Amino acid sequence: MTAERSPDDPDWPAVTAPAALDLLELDGSIAECRACPRLVAWREQVATDKRAAFRDQTYWGRPAPGFGDPTAGILIVGLAPAAHGANRTGRMFTGDRSGDFLFAALHAAGLANQPTSTHIDDGLRLTGVRITAPVHCAPPENKPTPDERRRCGPWLSRELELVRPRVAVVLGGFGWDALLRTLAEQGWAVPRPRPRFGHGAEVTLRRGEASLTLLGCFHVSQQNTFTGRLTPAMIGAVLDRARELAGV
Repeated sequence: MTAERSPDDPDWPAVTAPAALDLLELDGSIAECRACPRLVAWREQVATDKRAAFRDQTYWGRPAPGFGDPTAGILIVGLAPAAHGANRTGRMFTGDRSGDFLFAALHAAGLANQPTSTHIDDGLRLTGVRITAPVHCAPPENKPTPDERRRCGPWLSRELELVRPRVAVVLGGFGWDALLRTLAEQGWAVPRPRPRFGHGAEVTLRRGEASLTLLGCFHVSQQNTFTGRLTPAMIGAVLDRARELAGV
């Protein structure tokens, strides 16, 4: 998956996602990735120096693949796994307050069979939706570097090719910029200057006969949900618009 040089080399190349992979194989390959030394060290340190509330649990401590319906019309794009959420449980937005908010909204919108996501075997199923992120490892302070985003980019690119969503709900500016960069590299007609992120932002891109609509939504972080910057009604409106556009 990586070149022969040290990954500390500034010219260390991005991951190459084999074109023949299906989603199951892609997810397995993502979970084995070690392309970013800083992220590998951090995710494994967190898995050893556990939060006290989870000291008896075995942390996942690896990249967290995407999750959900393999034929989803709606792709939700976040930022990166939380240190004691997905990095602990192995599933996107599972086991933390951000996930509590997101899955309650998905359930209210009829896109999830239950409003909670506590562990990987809790029976949660998504219909018409898949969740992913431009960076698959938990980063220190929830801040991936541009180079880490670049190295992880081919995973997102391949996931888009395999899922072929009609709508992308993008949680926050980091995911918005990362997705637009990936789509531009894939040959989608991304306007210049690139559309700016904002809650409720909507832009439709085209590539040949295909179209993909991006919907902006403030991230489901505690900082946003606890302060009321993002409310259940606000994310509910975005999800309703996504369902309308995707025909889900």
